[in-house]
Amino acid sequence: MSGIEKKSDAQHIGADHQLCAPAPWYRKRWILLTSVLLLLLLAVIVFLVIHGNHVKAAAAKRALAAANVSVTATAATATKGDIGVYLDSIGTVTPVYTSSITAQASGVITAVHYQEGQLVQKGSALIDIDPQPYQAQLLEAEGALERDANILAQAQMDVERYRTAWAQNGIQKQLLDDQEKIVLQDQGTVKNDQGTVNYDQVQLNYCHITAPIAGQAGLRLVDPGNVVQEGGSTVLVVITQVKPTTVIFTMDEDNLVEVQARMRQLHTLPVEAMNRSQTSKLATGKLFTIDNQIDTTTGTVKLRALFDNKSGALFPNQFVNTRLLVNTLDGVTLVPTGAVQHNGQVSFVYVIANGTASVRNITTGVADGGMTAVEGINPGEVVATSSFEKLQAGIKVAITTEAAPANPAEANTP
Repeated sequence: MSGIEKKSDAQHIGADHQLCAPAPWYRKRWILLTSVLLLLLLAVIVFLVIHGNHVKAAAAKRALAAANVSVTATAATATKGDIGVYLDSIGTVTPVYTSSITAQASGVITAVHYQEGQLVQKGSALIDIDPQPYQAQLLEAEGALERDANILAQAQMDVERYRTAWAQNGIQKQLLDDQEKIVLQDQGTVKNDQGTVNYDQVQLNYCHITAPIAGQAGLRLVDPGNVVQEGGSTVLVVITQVKPTTVIFTMDEDNLVEVQARMRQLHTLPVEAMNRSQTSKLATGKLFTIDNQIDTTTGTVKLRALFDNKSGALFPNQFVNTRLLVNTLDGVTLVPTGAVQHNGQVSFVYVIANGTASVRNITTGVADGGMTAVEGINPGEVVATSSFEKLQAGIKVAITTEAAPANPAEANTP
């Protein structure tokens, strides 16, 4: 019995080892194949659902066209005309002249003649400094000049007497020579006195400060009673020329050759200054000059445009957008920019003929002022400018002069 029991125990142990053994290789492969088949089946189901939706959508569009349902849209006629080629950039209004006036004479300010923001002319009175010390110096210099001038006159009379006496052998030649040198010394003294008078006159003129240029005065920086020093760094008033003015802007170096060629041909090019949002034109001017070197850090070159600025729309240091007219294309086909649609790299328009829309691929060119130069359609053809989400080839179109609502619900809004 003991032998039988031992054999039975060995059989049980062998069975347990078989249960714990790893699955055969062919069972693992079957599981993997099943998983791949399930994934493929799922992918086929998803593709069929998506394809079915596209088919239904296409069928719906065809049914719409077949049912002769018309779409309301605005339209425009392609025209033949001219369009400008512009270079757009940003610029800063930079005055031709800006004068920061400092004191060239020391003293107390006695009067301020200008008003803040006043337009002054060249030579207009601005500020007066107490002139009395400089008047006294000038008076002293004039007195010394008058004294030495009379001394010179006396020496000149003496030399004439000596010449007469020497001609009659009344005196020695040495006395005449000495007197002539005295006259020359007195002439030098008088010239020195005259220089002192001129210098003191200039110093006195510095007490009356006038505008060196025509322009607009800034805020008042000093008041009567303030003491200023000659050669000090304190600015008394700033005058900025505003009429005319200039705008400095940049241009890519790649466009330099074309602009230079047009400048040699026309001598100048029109420039427009637009506001920050480019919705309004502030002024029209002309290209004045091109800088003499390219900025290697940015690959751009600076240009200066001149504006008469009679309206005062351009303000010093104001940020503006500039448009430089480089060329004009003549006799091209123009359509509204809003009529041009894009599908990837392809541009197209919806051409409406006999009340039916068709798709026409086009090649676009220069755009300006809401118009775009195109190739692929002819002047006189009508293109849609709205309702693009409803348009398709073959659909009927009812042209209206009013813009179609973007949302159909808007049509029912009271």
